[in-house]
Amino acid sequence: MTDPIRVLIVDDQGMVRTGFAAFLSGQADIEVVGEAADGRQAIERAASLAPHVILMDVRMPGLDGLAATRAILSGDPPPGGHPRVVVLTTFDLDEYVYDALKAGASGFLLKDASAVELADAVRVVARGDAVIAPAITRRLIADFAAAGGRRAATPASVAELTDRESEVLVLVAHGMSNGEIAGELVLAEQTVKTHVSRILMKLDLRDRAQAIVFAYESGLVEPGR
Repeated sequence: MTDPIRVLIVDDQGMVRTGFAAFLSGQADIEVVGEAADGRQAIERAASLAPHVILMDVRMPGLDGLAATRAILSGDPPPGGHPRVVVLTTFDLDEYVYDALKAGASGFLLKDASAVELADAVRVVARGDAVIAPAITRRLIADFAAAGGRRAATPASVAELTDRESEVLVLVAHGMSNGEIAGELVLAEQTVKTHVSRILMKLDLRDRAQAIVFAYESGLVEPGR
């Protein structure tokens, strides 16, 4: 039997933590190993509890969720690897989307997400993928455009992408799922998954979340296009 996914819940609202923990604890493949009420507690408990996934609120007293995410994901990874961080967000926190991705978050979960969506998000990031809903991606693009387009030097590795891989990366950056990309390019979904895996490997990116940021920062995709 596969070991359960270890989850740490970080939120300054006790009712939120209790609700998330109550549902997730009822899943056979998920174990809630702890809770934290602020960023400093999150850092301490991430180190002591070694969770696979952290559900991280943004606005908290003291150290906020973005600073905690940076601290947890910085430096050399522990023996089991860095945990995956899913940011808990609401539509009024759009300005944090880009910064959270840059801090290393593997995705976003709306606080009004259903119990099933919550469990699915935990499973998706635990197996190495990212959770970014199209609505969140649109807000990321809008934030990027409003800032005039944050640009980083384009790594030479971009040149290593084939034309098809570049095409797939552009569609990923527009928030499309593998199934949607397969339909757009008339490819098998497994073929799209293979392209995405190769893109991440060639560009030395962790997951889909980093790929979206890279596509915009490199200039491969421009906001509004």
